[in-house]
Amino acid sequence: MFTGIVEELGEVVAVADLPDAARVTIAGPLVTSDAKHGDSISVNGVCLTVVDVAGGAFTADVMRETLTRSSLAKVTEGDKVNLERAAAVGQRLGGHIVQGHVDGTGVVLAREKSEHWEVVHIGLPPGLARYVVEKGSITVDGVSLTVMAVSEQEFSVSLIPTTLELTTLGRRAPGDHVNLEVDVLAKYVERLTAPYSQGTHLRAEEAR
Repeated sequence: MFTGIVEELGEVVAVADLPDAARVTIAGPLVTSDAKHGDSISVNGVCLTVVDVAGGAFTADVMRETLTRSSLAKVTEGDKVNLERAAAVGQRLGGHIVQGHVDGTGVVLAREKSEHWEVVHIGLPPGLARYVVEKGSITVDGVSLTVMAVSEQEFSVSLIPTTLELTTLGRRAPGDHVNLEVDVLAKYVERLTAPYSQGTHLRAEEAR
């Protein structure tokens, strides 16, 4: 589990194509300072398992499912990525509960610059809008953010200077793809209440 509070801006130092997978090596002195084989590290919001650590960098395998669902399929050597180690039991939860399981990718539509912050508009892939609510939480490239506004096609977030400086979101331009993870609580609520809502629908149909 993660909190969506980025610890370090890492750099991709190598990408190797494998059958139905890829192996990436990422430099991140902070997150590798106590990392070992089998640990989890969030890379742009994707939970990856460490398979090797050496010289301030770690290596992880990215499976086909992850490449299909996330923007990691497009990372190349030299790219900057957001890094966060798994949350430790007992620490403060600075963001919200983040699993590192990407639900889909969105596209940066526009940026509105202000003196002290910046509003970013991001397109929503089909099927995710129902999980996004105004003032709720969403993870964008591994960053826990509060939703300012939302429609069926897009949502907007406001980024403070720290987020713009210390994460990849300060560099994302219109047209760039970003990884999205909606609040897992919304998905569980939908799953748990589905039988009851379906029953209500059926009773309404029968009443006709």
